[in-house]
Amino acid sequence: MTAPTRMLLPALLMVGLGGALLSSSILAGATLLLAVAGMVFILKKSLPGTGWDTPKELRLMHFAFWFFVLVSGYSWLMEGFAYEGGKTLGTHARLILFWPLVVALTCSGVRARGAFIALGLISLSVIVALVSALAARHGSLDKILSIRFGGGINPISFGNLALLGGMLTLVGGFFFGRSKRPVLAGLFCVAGVTAVVISMLSETRSNLVALPFLLLLLLPLLGRKLRVGGVIVVAVIAISAVASSDRMFNSLEGLLHDRSLDTGMDARIEVWGLAWNMFLANPLTGIGLGGYTASVEAAVAAGEVSAKLGLCCTGHAHNDLLNNAATSGIPGILSWALLIFIPLAIFARHLFSKHRPTAHLAVAGTMVATGYLMFGLTEATFDRSLFLTFYLLIMAGLASALFTELNASCYRDRKVRVSATIITKNEEDHIADCLQSARLVADEIIVLDSGSTDRTVDIARQYADIVEVTDWPGFGIQKQRALEKATGDWVLSLDADERITPELAREINHHLAEPDADAYKLPWAVTIYGKRLDFGRSGRAPLRLFRREGVSFSDALVHERILIPSGRRIRTLRGRLTHYTHRDFGHSLEKSAKYAWLGSLEKHRKGKKTRTMIYPTLRGLLTFVQVYFIRFGFLDGAVGYLTAVTYAQVTFNKYAGLWTLDRNGRKN
Repeated sequence: MTAPTRMLLPALLMVGLGGALLSSSILAGATLLLAVAGMVFILKKSLPGTGWDTPKELRLMHFAFWFFVLVSGYSWLMEGFAYEGGKTLGTHARLILFWPLVVALTCSGVRARGAFIALGLISLSVIVALVSALAARHGSLDKILSIRFGGGINPISFGNLALLGGMLTLVGGFFFGRSKRPVLAGLFCVAGVTAVVISMLSETRSNLVALPFLLLLLLPLLGRKLRVGGVIVVAVIAISAVASSDRMFNSLEGLLHDRSLDTGMDARIEVWGLAWNMFLANPLTGIGLGGYTASVEAAVAAGEVSAKLGLCCTGHAHNDLLNNAATSGIPGILSWALLIFIPLAIFARHLFSKHRPTAHLAVAGTMVATGYLMFGLTEATFDRSLFLTFYLLIMAGLASALFTELNASCYRDRKVRVSATIITKNEEDHIADCLQSARLVADEIIVLDSGSTDRTVDIARQYADIVEVTDWPGFGIQKQRALEKATGDWVLSLDADERITPELAREINHHLAEPDADAYKLPWAVTIYGKRLDFGRSGRAPLRLFRREGVSFSDALVHERILIPSGRRIRTLRGRLTHYTHRDFGHSLEKSAKYAWLGSLEKHRKGKKTRTMIYPTLRGLLTFVQVYFIRFGFLDGAVGYLTAVTYAQVTFNKYAGLWTLDRNGRKN
């Protein structure tokens, strides 16, 4: 990528976010240009050419954005391609640009600094909007205070996004403060606070609901001793904000005295009930994207609801959850939940990261998802093009910057001695690559072979420090034997078909420079039939790295466990442990049958029983549902489906085998 292009793409992010509240066309135009650039990079395969390892978290976010559009298309189809529904689908369809945006911004190398400058421009635009309004009214602040200030757009949209922009600017101020740039930090903090204050001029009640939650998200950026005081400050600010808002104060006063609300809230409550009834009438499909408008208009015409709903509430139900429930049924509820909670979970995981840029970006991303969750209590934010496009661009920018920073966050060298242990039998196809990858993190490599008839032992001796041939007592006992030969402070227990990737090696060495846990789980990246699986069975993270003292293996024949002393802390790393489970489908069948039968024998040894074939059948079905749906195995395509079926078959065979053992035992 040329230097001008590398500079242009972050500039488009800044223009799009900074100009969002000045003109929705600026936001839409910048988003489209970035997406077109991303499509070009996708066609040229620019990121794979750099060795970029696609984070599975980004793939999950991509699914959430696409799923929302697919559900909208399904809803439009079910209602018969109505014109009103088509317009709504056109708004929702922008979400399919998430992946091109991520690719463009990742290729440009946008990081925390660039992302926070873009967020700071949101606050600048809020201030410019107020200054422009003052100039138009010849500096009369009283005139602005007498109305709901909206900066030239809908006061609700302006108030919500101005509040979110101000809070994100404050996060940027904290970041620059920690980066020892006091002048920039001061400017960002002043701009952020100013934007938050201006947002309150919109008199938007959802702002007052969201404010304390957004303020609480700043606490992870404070030291532990300051967090208790921070909670008190947040409470004081929230109470002061409510007390200073005439609309909110009057609503609360009316609710406490005569249980009445103002006209706006009465209309919302009425339309929420109407939307809920629409959902109950059509829970599986909803009434369609355009069906909501037609239903409200019909109810108003028939006198079933207040006439005021025809003036304020025909476009949407003023609540994201209820709006999606009414228009798209249960699929709509699910699509909305994934669109909010998948990004929320991904960003929140890194809130307390010790890497400063990562922690601040995590707070910002969590703040965006939380803000939209709160704003969606009284608005259908994803039916408004400004709200939706803003969410799309800001999430793409923050996600790109987050994973770029995560890749740069592991740079230290380990300060402890590590022993790698591997047990083998007939693994000549795997053992060399396994041992070479282990050497990236291990000072000592120990291989215990159980009578290989191929070249496994000869190859192992070229790379390992200790190679011994023993009998085969079962997985647990054999791994315990290998553990007893280890001399390192830490032990990395690998299978011969596993590989430590360079990214995972950097992360392990970084964490072992100053260990923050006593054991680490390493997420699997199962690789079969030429495809790396990011979900399904790859959703597991087996325990592989641990402090040696006091640790042992269970004596199980198969699926042995690492027994960690109580009280020790276990963490899960991000890097992937590549797992080449099968050479081909024939090997898959052979290995699956072996593990299923060993599992049957192990359960029988422990006294487990299965008295009917119904149980193996149900367990097999549940395994398929867990691997394919709950762990998002369907995102891995045809190989993901085949893997889910294979594991379901293994589960069925294991319990069917136990049934045969019980049956033979009873006859004998």
